[in-house]
Amino acid sequence: MVHDPGVKIAQQVSMIRLPRRLETLLSGFWTPVGTMISSKRKKDKDQRCFFWSSIPSIIRWLKGRLWTRLRFVWLGLMLLGLFCVAIQLLDVVRLSRKNETLNEIFNKNFFNMKFPFNKWSDGALVSATGRVMDGEPSTRLATRPAMQRVASCQPKRHIFFLKTHKTGSSTIQNILYRYGDSRNLTFALPPGKQNQFAYPDMFSADFVQGFLSKFIPIYHIMCNHMRFVPHEVNKVMPVDTFHFSILRNPVSMMESIFMYFKAEIFQMVNSLDEFLADPGKFYNTSLPSSYYAKNLLAFDFGFNEMTQAQLAISLIEKNFDLILLSDYFDESMILLKNALCWTLDDVVSFKINSRNNDSRMKLHPDTIDKIKVWNSLDWKIYLHFNATFWRKVDMMVGQERMKQEVAMLKQKREQLMKTCLLEGGAVDPSQVKEQDMTPLQYGAAVIQGYNLNPELKGPIRKQCLGLITPELQYTVALYEKQFPSIPSNGTAI
Repeated sequence: MVHDPGVKIAQQVSMIRLPRRLETLLSGFWTPVGTMISSKRKKDKDQRCFFWSSIPSIIRWLKGRLWTRLRFVWLGLMLLGLFCVAIQLLDVVRLSRKNETLNEIFNKNFFNMKFPFNKWSDGALVSATGRVMDGEPSTRLATRPAMQRVASCQPKRHIFFLKTHKTGSSTIQNILYRYGDSRNLTFALPPGKQNQFAYPDMFSADFVQGFLSKFIPIYHIMCNHMRFVPHEVNKVMPVDTFHFSILRNPVSMMESIFMYFKAEIFQMVNSLDEFLADPGKFYNTSLPSSYYAKNLLAFDFGFNEMTQAQLAISLIEKNFDLILLSDYFDESMILLKNALCWTLDDVVSFKINSRNNDSRMKLHPDTIDKIKVWNSLDWKIYLHFNATFWRKVDMMVGQERMKQEVAMLKQKREQLMKTCLLEGGAVDPSQVKEQDMTPLQYGAAVIQGYNLNPELKGPIRKQCLGLITPELQYTVALYEKQFPSIPSNGTAI
């Protein structure tokens, strides 16, 4: 077989039937061309042979062994890389879908509240069985471990507390009174040594003693009863004021209201069960104090019977930094301590305006259900903030630390009771030795007071006296301290 390209071309050309002269001409042209191509390829081959002959033999051996195998190695590496990229993409898609689901859950249920600390957006949502309050389990929501407190946290001194009725709010007011009194802070007080801001009228800044005349340049604390109006409160208090309030389970709250206000709004019935059997028959809106009988929590926050529950919840979240629960008072004090950057000594307290056990009624399960229906607006508000309360416990403090601090708070209270009180605890009003320390008695409830240890002297006596001073007496004392030249029946200046 002929391998020379020139000869091969000539043979192919010779097969074509052409005139003899043209055939001779083409044969003479293609033969040199084929010879030139053959010579160039031979030269390239000689150069390659020279290159490989000039390198060591071991390299030539490796080239022969590995050259064909490297192609399979590179192919394997490429496939492995593609596989890893695919795994990463699938993982990203999976995580993004999971995060979208969690964010949707959190945004829907939780993250529409106003907090004084940094917000969060991660954590696992876990439901758990709550404690029992009046036969009703509370909602407990556990998320991630507690956030660390900021090292630069400074104690807050601009504080607004919406004092709600029958929620243990008098005890919190006593805490605020003692804190401000010991530091010579100023209080936004009602005129004429009153303990309420023209309640049940909607609050106005004009109700505050000294506001119109600018007699007080700045108010630090406001904590007396009012019907809340946010923009009016903001006229009085500084812009960096911390706003908080307290709620109570409407079931136990209704029982307390009945005992306190029976003579005013429940005079036509002998029992709470009789009232709830047909409340439309006995509920008289023409009575001056009828607002105490239905959805009193919502009323204190400035709402009425026509207010939708979700709207009320949204407005409370917008206007308040913290909502506490009377049913978990000690846990609430730990939350408050952390939110205000205070100490345990600042939030330790004795119960103020508390009833004795003989003034309490045990409720039947059917009565409990009827109370929830009758006070449906309060019940919905309470359920919402019960859930957010425990979430704040998890985020601000943590379960373990909460248990420790509650135990420490109880220990401090017990120690102070042994030190301050003659009997070591509360006594009925008939047993209070100093008449000016007797709490106001109202309705059918028996409000207990305290007897101070007569052997106390100096700073410890002053501390103990502040712990047991009833609400009305302490309000008058602060009024006289701030406005010594104004008569008790004076109007706002």
